Amino acid sequence: MKPEELLYADTHEWIAVAEENGAKVATLGISAFAVESLTDLVFIELPKPGRTVTAKEPICEVESVKAVSDIYSPVSGEVVEANSALEDNLEKISEDPYGEGWICKIRIEDEAGLEALKSHADYEKLCAEQA
Repeated sequence: MKPEELLYADTHEWIAVAEENGAKVATLGISAFAVESLTDLVFIELPKPGRTVTAKEPICEVESVKAVSDIYSPVSGEVVEANSALEDNLEKISEDPYGEGWICKIRIEDEAGLEALKSHADYEKLCAEQA
């Protein structure tokens, strides 16, 4: 996925929205800025498929050598898939945060949260302010 085509939360998660079987599904990951800020990742607790999440709710945790950080859902819906490949190969998040490092897929049930997300350009401004 191209970072320019994604939507971003202030908490550094990104989503790509696609239509799957008549429903909107968001693929979720964390941005390269977040990965760089966390440094070396050592563990991730993936969300369980079937779980219902609300926008801005923590859905899982990622642990680095610096800290444990919550990962928040930018949208409301149901977790339909978790990227189980990360359990054995966590470095995919660092190596390819916008591709193989995706964390989960959420079937969107309320599109209202999408309007609060940032474009890539606006997200880059936020990162520049926080750098």
